[in-house]
Amino acid sequence: MKRNVFSIRPAFSPVLLLAILGCQPKPAHDLVELNRVIPDIVLDIRYATTNNFVGEALYPSARCFLAKEPAKALKKVQADLKQQGYRLKVFDGYRPLSVQKRMWEILPDDRYVADPATGSNHNRAYSVDVTLLDLDGNEVLMPSAFDDFSERAHMDYMDCPAGAIRHRQILHDAMERHGFSGIDSEWWHFNYQGYKDKPVLDISIDQL
Repeated sequence: MKRNVFSIRPAFSPVLLLAILGCQPKPAHDLVELNRVIPDIVLDIRYATTNNFVGEALYPSARCFLAKEPAKALKKVQADLKQQGYRLKVFDGYRPLSVQKRMWEILPDDRYVADPATGSNHNRAYSVDVTLLDLDGNEVLMPSAFDDFSERAHMDYMDCPAGAIRHRQILHDAMERHGFSGIDSEWWHFNYQGYKDKPVLDISIDQL
């Protein structure tokens, strides 16, 4: 006795399914979480705490993001520094524009805080604030503390111990070798090449 066999066809053909998936919206950014790119990176995200010049927590959590290219370059900096007996600690990376506006309210001085009207390279995820640690994880001597908005933070400040000047130069040289450039007023701040045509972002840290 013959039975009628009915083939069950999928609701969507493979071609149609691929077309639908291809139409899914892509993220409007290429941000990556830094400790996924550099697993041994040390984070001290000050703006997720009250230990910063604003005196309030500006981020919902102590996570750090950068655009993909500067994150990959920073991984090379870490490897470079390890060969010299140092490693990196990161204070800040990507910063939403809304946070930049709050900082500008407290310190409207473009030597230290970028005017949100034009945006910071932190808002583009192409800047990072860093210092040096030794291989045991201890901070080494630097000319000033992070976010010390005085002459002590300037790259040409020389009225400090020779060890602090040497460490500042080691950090600066390693960052430059891998595509970053410093600024005159903050020894800890570095911009990655290609930032000029990148968009200013205002995506909250907890949405990433």
